[in-house]
Amino acid sequence: MKKTSLSVNLNKVALIRNARGGNVPDLLKVASDCEDFGADGITVHPRPDERHIRYADVYQLKNSVRTEFNIEGYPSEKFLEMVLEVRPDQCTLVPDPPGALTSDAGWDTKANQAFLVDVIGRLRTAGIRVSLFLDPDPGMVASAKSTGADRIELYTGTYAEHYHEDPERAIAPFIDTAKEAMSHGLGINAGHDLNLDNLAYFVRHVPGLLEVSIGHALISDALYFGLQNTIGMYQRLCGG
Repeated sequence: MKKTSLSVNLNKVALIRNARGGNVPDLLKVASDCEDFGADGITVHPRPDERHIRYADVYQLKNSVRTEFNIEGYPSEKFLEMVLEVRPDQCTLVPDPPGALTSDAGWDTKANQAFLVDVIGRLRTAGIRVSLFLDPDPGMVASAKSTGADRIELYTGTYAEHYHEDPERAIAPFIDTAKEAMSHGLGINAGHDLNLDNLAYFVRHVPGLLEVSIGHALISDALYFGLQNTIGMYQRLCGG
């Protein structure tokens, strides 16, 4: 089985830093340490109110990240201008309204087709790989492909919510959506509430899974196990 890449989301690290001001913890050092400890990539999701990752952080990280750099966010004009300047390896587009606490739903790729075609065209012209945040719904895949996206990122919140009740039932729509994506030549990422309990099952059963982005659970686990040990634990569940 091909290893699934692990991208560490640093939003919670920035949230802790911002709670006291100053530069503790040092976001750039944490990013570098994550890479040294085996992370395959770094993910950030700057929001309009900059309550965790700041736009300035994104520019600084671009100059220091040595692995894959993934920027998530709603494609406002301000966000797009930043992404086009920074030129990360990947941009993951989410349909969050400005005040959203977290990303908890995927794109309606049919209703937003024209908008997404324009946005993705701009990003791909700049050489940036584009992933679309998507619910586990095979019916949205063909229209996701029509936008010009390279990948989809499966929103795994519903999987995590129902995993302990019935893992086979919880994962079924993700398998179906992944198969549909593969049939259209789309790469498959996943993220949201994946953790040490449910990740291995997801990785084993979802075909074509290229990358998972994990932040909240991983940073929380690091409080108990240490950052290096925690990244190693997640990497083993990813097949590494």
